[in-house]
Amino acid sequence: MKRLGFIGAGNMAQAIIKGVLSSGLSKPAGIVISDKAKVTERKVAKLYGVGRARGNAELAHGCDVVIIAVKPANVDEVLDEIKDKVEGKRLMVSIAAGVSTERIRSLLPGGASVVRAMPNTPALVEKGATALYFTPGVDETQRALVLSIFDAIGVTVVLDREELMDAVTALSGSGPAFVAIFVEALSDGGVKMGLPRDLALRLAIETTLGAAEILTRESMHPAHLKDMVSSPAGTTIEGIKALEEWGFRGAVISAVEAAAQRSKELSSGGK
Repeated sequence: MKRLGFIGAGNMAQAIIKGVLSSGLSKPAGIVISDKAKVTERKVAKLYGVGRARGNAELAHGCDVVIIAVKPANVDEVLDEIKDKVEGKRLMVSIAAGVSTERIRSLLPGGASVVRAMPNTPALVEKGATALYFTPGVDETQRALVLSIFDAIGVTVVLDREELMDAVTALSGSGPAFVAIFVEALSDGGVKMGLPRDLALRLAIETTLGAAEILTRESMHPAHLKDMVSSPAGTTIEGIKALEEWGFRGAVISAVEAAAQRSKELSSGGK
């Protein structure tokens, strides 16, 4: 694998490093990191055995693939630091939410190939869902390389239109928080009906995991699983009736819609 550099060594960068190493895509010697928080940089370098660059410019000069893993507000500053070091057809991959490829390309030399990625938090346990958008200048070899990197931390999908990133950000980016609220509410329901808190939470988590596994393994539509569990005049259909009466489905749809709208605002420079 080509030399891989990470500008920013936070949780998501670490998840990608861990996945790349555990999948055998790269050896620790093939990975370099740079982070403005030097305590974090030293900790991550020691944990994974990867190299440390003396600043972002040195990293960009010495790596074939540069993953920009900083906060969106810091992207312009980082690109300004490295723009003179991005020589040839360097591959730049940004995981900064809300930062368009047009903005990135406008701040870099013309030869750079740019990819936008939106991984999500479950990447920390190699169960992530990542959406990728490739700009027209990215060749097939580079596409395959980027896909292999993000396949190492979960499932990867490719978008044909960058504007769909706002919907992805809302659904899979914000989605883990929505699921966490559901799991918490499910366990609260168990507690209300008499279960001890630790048992209720364990059952809620395992039930959520099990349902997701059935849908995945059997390629099953969620409506089919719902119908499988719902016996005529039984407990499940009574619970579903209550969910519908309280607007559960509409609330979830509205949550995704609101998150997507906020992503659009941030992408256009809103605060």
